[in-house]
Amino acid sequence: MEISKKTIEKIAHLARLKINEADLEPMQERLSSILTWVEQLSEVPTDNIEPMFSVHLDHMPCRSDKVTDGGCADDVLSNAPESALEMYSVPKVVE
Repeated sequence: MEISKKTIEKIAHLARLKINEADLEPMQERLSSILTWVEQLSEVPTDNIEPMFSVHLDHMPCRSDKVTDGGCADDVLSNAPESALEMYSVPKVVE
């Protein structure tokens, strides 16, 4: 689909964009190629396709919600400089 320079100027005005005269022709080519691509989308057969109301799945797969203590306190505390009572031990910073 070919778009005119006058239409480009009108779109630029509505979008509050300042387009130089030298940039009108390249902009015309780009917008025309975009509109040509959009026209090609209308050729895709969509007769037997249900309209989508969302891009998300109807049902998201979830794992079971089980409360555990992790069972790996020793592994976590192995990186601690100091630990006591299965907790990180940090120096006092507020008096």
